[in-house]
Amino acid sequence: MMRAFVSRDMASVGLGADEVAAALIAAGVEVVRTGSRGLFRIEPLVEIETPDGRVGCGPVAADEVAAVIDGTHRNRIGDVAKLPFFASQQRFTFARCGIVDPLSLADYAAHGGWIGLDRARRAPPAEVVAMVRESGLRGRGGAGFSTGIKWQTALDAPGDAKFIVCNADEGDSGTFADRMLMEGDPFCLIEGMAIAGHAVGAARGYVYIRSEYPFAIETMRAAIALAAERIAPFALEVRVGAGAYVCGEETALLDSIEGKRGQVRAKPPLPAIAGLFGKPTVINNVLTLAAVPFILANGAEAYAAIGFGRSRGTMPVQLAGNVRNGGLYEIGFGVTLGELVDDVGGGTESGRPVRAVQVGGPLGAYFPASMFDLPFDYEAFAAAGGLIGHAGVTVFDDGVDMMRMARFAMEFCAAESCGKCTPCRIGSTRGVETLDRIIAGDRPDENVALLRDLCDTMRHGSLCALGGFTPFPVLSALDHFGEDFGAADIAGPVE
Repeated sequence: MMRAFVSRDMASVGLGADEVAAALIAAGVEVVRTGSRGLFRIEPLVEIETPDGRVGCGPVAADEVAAVIDGTHRNRIGDVAKLPFFASQQRFTFARCGIVDPLSLADYAAHGGWIGLDRARRAPPAEVVAMVRESGLRGRGGAGFSTGIKWQTALDAPGDAKFIVCNADEGDSGTFADRMLMEGDPFCLIEGMAIAGHAVGAARGYVYIRSEYPFAIETMRAAIALAAERIAPFALEVRVGAGAYVCGEETALLDSIEGKRGQVRAKPPLPAIAGLFGKPTVINNVLTLAAVPFILANGAEAYAAIGFGRSRGTMPVQLAGNVRNGGLYEIGFGVTLGELVDDVGGGTESGRPVRAVQVGGPLGAYFPASMFDLPFDYEAFAAAGGLIGHAGVTVFDDGVDMMRMARFAMEFCAAESCGKCTPCRIGSTRGVETLDRIIAGDRPDENVALLRDLCDTMRHGSLCALGGFTPFPVLSALDHFGEDFGAADIAGPVE
């Protein structure tokens, strides 16, 4: 019987993958549902198993499966891995996505699964922590803090119980890597969390998944049940998010797991010392924990050999917005922003010139095309007034109004603030009002100066990154696209 592979990733399903799979089954083809390979322009993708390897066609419509079966489909790709989009990647974390059945333990083991966990459990916890630290792995989220140092803090903290918490509350615009990993290779995340549990002495873990990800929730629950015996005595549980952006902040997330309203906690104490239920807790996001099995299986040196400066290893970059090749592209740090947008992304879908690129979600800075030589590196982005964050790259063409994008950032912060601190709660509301006056042409120079002063207060006075990072998109829009604000003097911060 002919065998075909079709993604059950949420994006693929949204593009018609379920209908294509049903049509293939009706035609007598055995269908294996996989994750997505990550290039949404070719979804729904169908790969047919042949003696010489898989042969891909995509995109495919349900009424075109006969042409796929007889080899005459108009969108025949051949070996999907040889497409330039995939051939130029360095897939450490996403090596299995789109290849394996996400809920097949046999598939996972056949493609290198569990090697890292087995090696970790043969070593003392301190040795595992040291390996993660030596790899240079940094948190694949906000500030890029050293994962090894965080784990070491939790290992050294006294406590009769410790926890591993995975932050899968992926709420940033233009980001979908966490969802793709959980839907396409859930055992990778489970293995990473089990390794972390061994490394710090935690017997239990929680995966906190945003409620808007029903496929990921379903897949992770099924995968945890299947892997329970394999990861024992470590135990895992899925907790569904509360629908608030602020619950992506680690301490608000802990409150939510505990059944409280998600509000940011003051630090210290750090969660690694007093986190979930007051116990030492390691909180990492999906991409951080999913990178750990590779490090344990292949060695810290193999991971650290890739990258740029202090940013080691690979980063799954998500290309979104007005871009031709939207999708996930995993590459070592150091690739330039221009290479990602123009060479990998293929420029804008509209065909118009790129005007701005936002990196790091709704609180990330906007960069003009003149800064496309910027290397993808934590320190380089920080020096340029931005952040990598979760590596979502959202592209805008020359039709974008940057003043209204700055207003959106303030409006977003006002809507999503937990309300605990004044700079975020009140500052964002005043920011919207100030931008509305600028938009109306009311004393633009004076109000731009006021807006800068307000951003300074929010950046340095907010309790967490929601209020503290909102100035990034606002100030970058002012600095690089000042002509959209109508003010005579927009350059430079207020002293």
